[in-house]
Amino acid sequence: MSNKNLKRIKATDIELKDRLVAVNRVTKVTKGGRTFSFSAIVVVGNENGIVGFGLGKAKEVSSAIAKGIDDAKKNLIRVSILKGTIPHAQEGRYSGSLVFMKPAAPGTGIIAGGAMRAVLETVGIHNVLAKSKGSSNPHSVVKATVHALAQLRDAYSVAQVRGVSLDTVFNG
Repeated sequence: MSNKNLKRIKATDIELKDRLVAVNRVTKVTKGGRTFSFSAIVVVGNENGIVGFGLGKAKEVSSAIAKGIDDAKKNLIRVSILKGTIPHAQEGRYSGSLVFMKPAAPGTGIIAGGAMRAVLETVGIHNVLAKSKGSSNPHSVVKATVHALAQLRDAYSVAQVRGVSLDTVFNG
């Protein structure tokens, strides 16, 4: 995932809601017995176009979640949302995960699986058709989804980049 096209945002002054995607228990076997630790992947967002994800690791679940939330607040991006859905179809890839998203009509809802659904709800998208292909590892799916959302562009930003009017973007 290239960091050039990710528009980073500061977490201050924004009311963020967090959502736990997955908790994983890791066991380390030592001479003295088994040592358990936990890793948690968390998604935070304001349900109005801002989202970020983070990973936290600790000896206790609550500490891992808190660390994940802090990490997620450091990786916030702004996403283009158009009338409750995405402006255009988009693919995202990370490692073995491939995600595909398509705009949907009002009333459709979020048609997406586990980890993708958490990201899409947190960013504030209400109608979207989404499919996750390849690896279903929550870490990879979340990263692929955020990568796809970061690449979305609305008509206004496309017109600005091209240096033409909005009518020219739609009518060619």
